[in-house]
Amino acid sequence: MAPAFRLSLKAKVSDNMSHLMVDFSPERQMLQALKFLPVPSAPEIDTLKCLVADNCVTVVWKMPEEDSKIDHYIVEYRKTNFEGPPRLKEDHPWMVLEGIKDTEITLSGQRFDTRYMNFRVKACNKAVAGEFSEPVTLETNAFVFKLDPTTCHQNLKVEDTSAEWDAMGGKVQEIKTREKENKGRTASPVHSPARSALQSPKRIPSGRSGRDRFTAESYTVLGDTLIDGGEHYWEVKYDRDSKAFGVGVAYRTMGKFDQLGKTSASWCIHVNNWLQVSFTAKHNNKAKILDVPVPDLIGVYCKYDEGQLSFYNARTKQLIHSFRAKFTQPVLPAFMVWCGGLSVHCGLQVPSIVRCLQKRNSGTSSSTASLT
Repeated sequence: MAPAFRLSLKAKVSDNMSHLMVDFSPERQMLQALKFLPVPSAPEIDTLKCLVADNCVTVVWKMPEEDSKIDHYIVEYRKTNFEGPPRLKEDHPWMVLEGIKDTEITLSGQRFDTRYMNFRVKACNKAVAGEFSEPVTLETNAFVFKLDPTTCHQNLKVEDTSAEWDAMGGKVQEIKTREKENKGRTASPVHSPARSALQSPKRIPSGRSGRDRFTAESYTVLGDTLIDGGEHYWEVKYDRDSKAFGVGVAYRTMGKFDQLGKTSASWCIHVNNWLQVSFTAKHNNKAKILDVPVPDLIGVYCKYDEGQLSFYNARTKQLIHSFRAKFTQPVLPAFMVWCGGLSVHCGLQVPSIVRCLQKRNSGTSSSTASLT
């Protein structure tokens, strides 16, 4: 304590040193002015006010009792395929959102490639964070599929959700086929690759085999997930340089020589940029000219049970064309591209505006009278 009591003058020494004292009153006032913040209570997520629509999730919560000391909230969420409370082990990690001032948050532009999402939230004051709320699980169903490479034309290069024209694809495939045939002739019957393939065939979701892939001038590829009920929506972006492009749905029994829209087993809209530019709707070898600008992003809506297939400008949600059909088999997303490329955007919910437009136009059929 000596350095705190140095005196510039020599102190007068006495037996009891009563003339010296330490004044702690300022420190005492400071200690008495301290206020300790309590740990915030766990918030409560209001599931009735939570909303999942248009690939957006809105989560709303409240405090069990009013707390004016709350500074912000922290929300954590993760994707899952399991209903009910979160599991300890999951493929998807918790994502963290910090510094939320309101008692709700909206996650927009989500890709719903899982069936559910888990959410939990905790409150924080300037001193400490409280416990997490009871987690909730919200359903996020959407239509998810990939392009099926076992169905695609040899001149199409397919990777998950994209297809690109490959002029040399067919020739390369012919060379590989000949090499396999030559190897099969020299191999012993027991270890023949052809025999092994027959003994353990690879089943694919579309129900087609590699031998049944599209060929000749049917530059087509199908999706790998059947539609046999409900309503679904996906979007397609194609290269503007493509000489020809088509998008729609088809039965999996569509012939490998059949072109999209030129058979009773397929419905599509078709863009032709070669020689003469045209934009048409096609079904059963009948075509109807579409007198609207060709959008760079096309939305496809399919309500299987009612036989509705509609195409939209995905950016403006303007209706391009609607088919009315009586589907007698499950259908698959179908695509055609020649000298170009396309990419598919799936994991999308049916946009609210599309659903409203479908209800409004449910009594009209003039746009499809020439094709149904």
